[in-house]
Amino acid sequence: MTRPHTVAVESSVPEVAAFAAKVRTLVGRGLDERTLTAAIQTELTDTLASGFALPAAVTRPDPGRYVMYPLHVAGDGSFSIASAVWNVGQGTPVHGHETWGVVGIFSGVEVETRFVKPAAPEVPLVGAGTDEWSAGQVTVCCTTDDDVHQVRCGGDEPVVGIHVYGADIGTLPRRSYDPETGAVHWFTSTWAH
Repeated sequence: MTRPHTVAVESSVPEVAAFAAKVRTLVGRGLDERTLTAAIQTELTDTLASGFALPAAVTRPDPGRYVMYPLHVAGDGSFSIASAVWNVGQGTPVHGHETWGVVGIFSGVEVETRFVKPAAPEVPLVGAGTDEWSAGQVTVCCTTDDDVHQVRCGGDEPVVGIHVYGADIGTLPRRSYDPETGAVHWFTSTWAH
Protein backbone atom coordinates (compact mmCIF):
# COMPACT_ATOMS: atom_id res chain seq x y z
CA MET A 1 0.00 0.00 0.00
CA THR A 2 1.42 3.39 -0.97
CA ARG A 3 1.36 5.96 1.79
CA PRO A 4 1.33 9.67 0.87
CA HIS A 5 4.54 11.63 1.51
CA THR A 6 6.49 8.61 2.81
CA VAL A 7 8.83 8.17 -0.16
CA ALA A 8 9.02 11.89 -0.93
CA VAL A 9 10.06 12.77 2.62
CA GLU A 10 12.63 10.01 2.92
CA SER A 11 14.20 10.82 -0.44
CA SER A 12 14.33 14.56 0.31
CA VAL A 13 15.40 14.38 3.97
CA PRO A 14 18.39 12.07 4.45
CA GLU A 15 18.18 12.45 8.24
CA VAL A 16 14.67 10.93 8.22
CA ALA A 17 15.84 8.04 6.04
CA ALA A 18 18.86 7.40 8.29
CA PHE A 19 16.72 7.56 11.43
CA ALA A 20 14.16 5.14 9.90
CA ALA A 21 16.99 2.71 9.13
CA LYS A 22 18.20 2.88 12.75
CA VAL A 23 14.66 2.27 14.06
CA ARG A 24 14.28 -0.68 11.66
CA THR A 25 17.48 -2.21 13.04
CA LEU A 26 16.39 -1.68 16.66
CA VAL A 27 12.92 -3.13 16.04
CA GLY A 28 14.53 -6.13 14.32
CA ARG A 29 16.52 -6.98 17.44
CA GLY A 30 13.40 -8.13 19.30
CA LEU A 31 14.12 -5.95 22.35
CA ASP A 32 11.59 -5.57 25.15
CA GLU A 33 9.52 -2.36 24.88
CA ARG A 34 11.33 -0.41 27.59
CA THR A 35 14.78 -1.15 26.16
CA LEU A 36 13.57 -0.48 22.62
CA THR A 37 11.89 2.84 23.43
CA ALA A 38 14.93 4.01 25.41
CA ALA A 39 17.18 3.23 22.43
CA ILE A 40 14.83 5.01 20.00
CA GLN A 41 14.67 7.98 22.39
CA THR A 42 18.47 8.26 22.19
CA GLU A 43 18.48 7.98 18.37
CA LEU A 44 15.69 10.56 17.97
CA THR A 45 17.44 12.96 20.36
CA ASP A 46 20.61 12.70 18.25
CA THR A 47 18.65 13.09 15.00
CA LEU A 48 16.87 16.25 16.18
CA ALA A 49 20.15 17.68 17.51
CA SER A 50 21.76 17.24 14.09
CA GLY A 51 19.41 19.86 12.64
CA PHE A 52 17.44 19.34 9.44
CA ALA A 53 14.45 20.78 7.63
CA LEU A 54 11.18 19.00 7.00
CA PRO A 55 9.22 19.81 3.85
CA ALA A 56 6.42 22.34 4.39
CA ALA A 57 3.92 19.72 3.22
CA VAL A 58 4.46 17.69 6.42
CA THR A 59 4.60 20.59 8.88
CA ARG A 60 1.45 22.38 7.74
CA PRO A 61 -1.33 22.56 10.34
CA ASP A 62 -4.92 21.85 9.40
CA PRO A 63 -7.30 24.60 10.56
CA GLY A 64 -9.88 22.05 11.71
CA ARG A 65 -7.90 19.46 13.68
CA TYR A 66 -4.49 18.03 14.46
CA VAL A 67 -2.91 16.01 11.63
CA MET A 68 -0.42 13.18 11.28
CA TYR A 69 1.73 12.98 8.15
CA PRO A 70 3.59 9.73 7.44
CA LEU A 71 7.36 10.15 7.23
CA HIS A 72 8.05 6.40 7.15
CA VAL A 73 5.82 3.35 7.51
CA ALA A 74 7.55 -0.03 7.67
CA GLY A 75 6.30 -2.34 4.96
CA ASP A 76 5.44 -5.00 7.54
CA GLY A 77 3.62 -2.49 9.77
CA SER A 78 6.11 -3.03 12.63
CA PHE A 79 6.68 0.71 13.14
CA SER A 80 5.83 4.11 11.74
CA ILE A 81 7.31 7.58 11.94
CA ALA A 82 4.96 10.55 11.70
CA SER A 83 5.08 14.30 11.68
CA ALA A 84 2.24 15.25 14.06
CA VAL A 85 1.08 18.86 13.83
CA TRP A 86 -1.18 20.84 16.16
CA ASN A 87 -2.14 24.39 15.34
CA VAL A 88 -2.42 26.99 18.09
CA GLY A 89 -5.34 26.06 20.32
CA GLN A 90 -5.61 22.48 19.03
CA GLY A 91 -5.24 19.26 20.98
CA THR A 92 -6.24 15.63 21.09
CA PRO A 93 -8.88 13.87 23.10
CA VAL A 94 -7.61 11.76 26.00
CA HIS A 95 -6.37 8.64 24.23
CA GLY A 96 -4.16 5.58 24.21
CA HIS A 97 -2.00 4.08 21.48
CA GLU A 98 -2.25 0.30 21.90
CA THR A 99 1.50 0.18 21.22
CA TRP A 100 4.77 1.82 22.28
CA GLY A 101 5.70 5.33 21.20
CA VAL A 102 8.49 7.89 21.34
CA VAL A 103 7.93 11.59 20.64
CA GLY A 104 10.49 14.27 19.84
CA ILE A 105 9.59 17.92 19.34
CA PHE A 106 10.75 19.34 16.03
CA SER A 107 9.36 22.85 16.65
CA GLY A 108 6.97 24.62 18.99
CA VAL A 109 5.80 23.52 22.44
CA GLU A 110 3.72 20.44 23.18
CA VAL A 111 1.80 20.09 26.45
CA GLU A 112 1.22 16.48 27.51
CA THR A 113 -1.21 15.56 30.29
CA ARG A 114 -0.88 11.94 31.43
CA PHE A 115 -3.48 9.74 33.09
CA VAL A 116 -3.23 6.46 34.97
CA LYS A 117 -4.31 3.70 32.61
CA PRO A 118 -7.66 2.48 33.96
CA ALA A 119 -7.71 -1.05 35.35
CA ALA A 120 -11.46 -1.39 34.78
CA PRO A 121 -13.93 0.04 32.24
CA GLU A 122 -16.18 3.02 32.99
CA VAL A 123 -14.05 4.38 35.85
CA PRO A 124 -13.14 8.10 35.93
CA LEU A 125 -9.52 8.70 34.97
CA VAL A 126 -6.89 9.79 37.49
CA GLY A 127 -4.42 12.47 36.42
CA ALA A 128 -0.73 11.58 36.51
CA GLY A 129 0.91 14.92 35.72
CA THR A 130 1.54 17.41 32.94
CA ASP A 131 4.77 18.23 31.11
CA GLU A 132 5.75 20.75 28.47
CA TRP A 133 8.09 19.57 25.73
CA SER A 134 9.96 22.00 23.48
CA ALA A 135 12.13 21.73 20.40
CA GLY A 136 14.79 19.04 20.70
CA GLN A 137 13.24 17.30 23.71
CA VAL A 138 12.30 13.63 23.38
CA THR A 139 10.12 11.47 25.60
CA VAL A 140 8.84 7.91 25.69
CA CYS A 141 5.15 8.76 25.44
CA CYS A 142 3.81 5.28 25.89
CA THR A 143 4.36 1.61 26.29
CA THR A 144 1.59 -0.92 25.84
CA ASP A 145 1.01 -1.10 29.61
CA ASP A 146 1.26 2.67 30.31
CA ASP A 147 -0.61 4.48 27.65
CA VAL A 148 -3.15 7.24 28.31
CA HIS A 149 -2.55 10.93 27.66
CA GLN A 150 -3.81 14.11 26.05
CA VAL A 151 -1.63 16.41 23.95
CA ARG A 152 -2.11 20.02 22.86
CA CYS A 153 -0.23 22.92 21.35
CA GLY A 154 1.18 24.94 24.21
CA GLY A 155 2.52 28.03 22.52
CA ASP A 156 1.68 30.78 20.07
CA GLU A 157 2.97 28.83 17.07
CA PRO A 158 2.03 25.37 15.78
CA VAL A 159 3.82 22.43 17.35
CA VAL A 160 5.41 19.80 15.12
CA GLY A 161 6.47 16.52 16.68
CA ILE A 162 8.28 13.51 15.26
CA HIS A 163 6.33 10.50 16.55
CA VAL A 164 7.60 6.93 16.35
CA TYR A 165 5.17 4.08 17.06
CA GLY A 166 5.37 0.29 17.18
CA ALA A 167 2.68 -0.10 14.51
CA ASP A 168 1.23 1.71 11.50
CA ILE A 169 -0.41 4.40 13.65
CA GLY A 170 -2.42 5.69 10.68
CA THR A 171 -4.41 2.45 10.52
CA LEU A 172 -4.34 1.23 14.13
CA PRO A 173 -7.66 1.27 16.07
CA ARG A 174 -7.11 3.03 19.41
CA ARG A 175 -9.06 4.03 22.51
CA SER A 176 -10.18 7.52 23.44
CA TYR A 177 -11.50 8.16 26.93
CA ASP A 178 -13.97 10.48 28.55
CA PRO A 179 -11.86 11.46 31.58
CA GLU A 180 -14.94 12.21 33.69
CA THR A 181 -16.64 8.83 33.21
CA GLY A 182 -13.96 6.54 31.80
CA ALA A 183 -16.21 5.76 28.81
CA VAL A 184 -14.19 4.36 25.90
CA HIS A 185 -14.66 5.10 22.21
CA TRP A 186 -12.55 3.58 19.45
CA PHE A 187 -10.99 5.71 16.70
CA THR A 188 -8.23 5.66 14.09
CA SER A 189 -5.92 8.63 13.42
CA THR A 190 -5.93 8.33 9.66
CA TRP A 191 -2.93 9.64 7.79
CA ALA A 192 -3.18 13.18 6.41
CA HIS A 193 -2.82 13.50 2.65
